[in-house]
Amino acid sequence: MERHILCIDLKSFFASCECIERNLDPFSVPLVVANKNQGKGAITLAVTPYLKRQGIKGRTRLYEIPNHISYQIVPPRMNLYLKKSSEVIGIYLDFVASEDLHVYSIDECFLDVTAYLKMYHMTDEALAEVILKTVEEKTGLTANCGIGPNLLLAKVAMDLEAKCYKNGIAKWTMDDVPQKLWPLTPLSKMWGIGPRMERNLERLGIHTIGELAHFNVHLLKDKFGIIGVELWNHANGRDEALIQEFRTPPKEKSFSHSQVLFQDYYGENGKMILREMVEVICMKLRKYHMEGFVIGLGINYSKTVMGGFYHTMKLDSPTDQEHVIFKSCEILFDRYYEEMPIRKISISIGKLHRKTGVQLSIFENFEEKQKLEMISEACDEIKLKFGKNSLLKASNLLPNSTARERNLKIGGHRA
Repeated sequence: MERHILCIDLKSFFASCECIERNLDPFSVPLVVANKNQGKGAITLAVTPYLKRQGIKGRTRLYEIPNHISYQIVPPRMNLYLKKSSEVIGIYLDFVASEDLHVYSIDECFLDVTAYLKMYHMTDEALAEVILKTVEEKTGLTANCGIGPNLLLAKVAMDLEAKCYKNGIAKWTMDDVPQKLWPLTPLSKMWGIGPRMERNLERLGIHTIGELAHFNVHLLKDKFGIIGVELWNHANGRDEALIQEFRTPPKEKSFSHSQVLFQDYYGENGKMILREMVEVICMKLRKYHMEGFVIGLGINYSKTVMGGFYHTMKLDSPTDQEHVIFKSCEILFDRYYEEMPIRKISISIGKLHRKTGVQLSIFENFEEKQKLEMISEACDEIKLKFGKNSLLKASNLLPNSTARERNLKIGGHRA
């Protein structure tokens, strides 16, 4: 059954929210959302459509904006963006049921309107216009929309063509694939193909989506497994995924946490940040009543030296305890760290299992372990009720600690 899928993306979402709050027009104001306290190296989270028309990318560093362009910098406010996003999702739910809506990101959603066109007596394009107009009237936000017979073509229509039209709406069908999708190059312009996969495909002599569509699917499967088959299907415009399938969330296979540092860290300072990150990921494990067997540590060095490492360690029994996980990370750190300036730290906990009881080694005391778990749970409850900064370790007060600042953020950005 051919479906009618809308992919709606709010234009320059963060920057537009800031302009609306200030009674400014995002199409005529040079405004940038970024943390200016990080200096010229700060990454912009968004720029207004006005700046985009002057060639400024939405995600760039401040020093990359030409000096002759003047602009206003405002700090990110994630609580505001989450509130605005909820308002927009509420509008979508006025048109479709929740099972026909998939929230792809804070500013992008898929809507399956197949079952609603007869009820509204509209075409998919007419309904898309009504939805976008309603969003603008009620929130002040503008959007682009791609329409397609499946999720893939709706997404690429939105990414590649919708912005070219005054009403911000583009519709693709399977008949458009040879003329509009196959000439696409570089490959990374295609939804689902990142820089690494692009390089892998180019080694096979594939440089356009058309070449990918006509490549031997069996060779792609041998090279990349099921992902190779999916890429081939996408290159031919095929996508059998349904929005309704997203109602059942996938099982978590691992938890991870990473942090980009805004200055070079070495040795013990790096371990201090690592300990703070372990505390965060352990709190998440306890929240979902999970334990993990495999600990992973990744370190990225500064661009001045490049390189880094990622290694894992398997535990004898699953755990959610900070001292055990930190000790494993510390072993990996001491074994592989090369006294280079650190700019990014990543940790992961894999092979997750639901916590059903307490497993002891012959060297552990049940009462002592139970006491530690009760302390951890009590700390979690205090932080949940009074805020993460209501209970801090002494090391969190050191100058190079990032815990207090990050505790005030949502998704790594100011609340």
